[in-house]
Amino acid sequence: MELRHLRYFVAVAESLSFTHAAAMLHLAQPSLTRQIQNLEEEIGVRLLNRSKSKVSLTEEGRSFLVDARRILNLATESVLTVQRLSRGETGQLNIAYLSNFDFELLPETLRLFRHSFPHVALNLFDMTPAEQLRALEARKIDLGFVGLRPPAATGNLQSESIARPRTVVVLPAKHPLAAKRQLKLGELETMFFVGMSEETHPGFRNWLNDTCQQAGFTPRVLQDAELEPALMTFVAEGLGVTLAREHLKKMPHPGVAFRPLAPPVKSDYCIAWNRNNNSRALQQYIEIVKGLATRVRSGATPSAPAPTRSAIT
Repeated sequence: MELRHLRYFVAVAESLSFTHAAAMLHLAQPSLTRQIQNLEEEIGVRLLNRSKSKVSLTEEGRSFLVDARRILNLATESVLTVQRLSRGETGQLNIAYLSNFDFELLPETLRLFRHSFPHVALNLFDMTPAEQLRALEARKIDLGFVGLRPPAATGNLQSESIARPRTVVVLPAKHPLAAKRQLKLGELETMFFVGMSEETHPGFRNWLNDTCQQAGFTPRVLQDAELEPALMTFVAEGLGVTLAREHLKKMPHPGVAFRPLAPPVKSDYCIAWNRNNNSRALQQYIEIVKGLATRVRSGATPSAPAPTRSAIT
């Protein structure tokens, strides 16, 4: 018994007419009649009562019709599922982000991806950049909004800049320089700095050094913070100043002031993924992120609610 036999039977059973069923199936009526007879002979059960004036279902035929419809629906759904899988429209996608930066591209890209690929499950994870890099190497996540470009030592990872946010100075609110509307990078040369730990934010020290080198000095870092709230606390307590991407302004802290640099200094904000990850869903999502990033650079501004926190189990 083949699936076509079930389709032929369902067509006749639903129309109760060999003539109508044959026309719908684009078959000659004698051929359809033989196919139904072959089906009945194969299973050894009479499914249809035939007369010159009408066709009706036997009791066995009514029962068989229910199962035949179920099998055909299952076959159709199986085909659709494997086709969606082939197009990268099914499965799951694990994405990590750093919630303290509240990066505005993330929620909008998730909305666009869900709209285009509703059958792909999206799982979100709030992770530090270092946790993201380890999870990407281990293939526990598919993509990370890592911020700073991953260090060269992470050989299996591929990254791409999706934004060039401005760099701001973070300093104590009562510091004399806080009275100015904007600062020159060189004005920070004699000051002590606090920074992000390399244990949680790999590459931060190099980024800070490279940025300050534009003004001809190397920053003197007295203290490192593991997480952004601790960094804000260190600055508020007067342990030093720091530089940060302007996204950090969305995390206000008592006793801290944010001032732009003049002339402006920008740095890359990157996404990263494992170059050995061949997930089609991942490639589709990367294209959405890159497309939206291009729109934002051209002047459009996405807006959507921030994602909720999750955890890897």
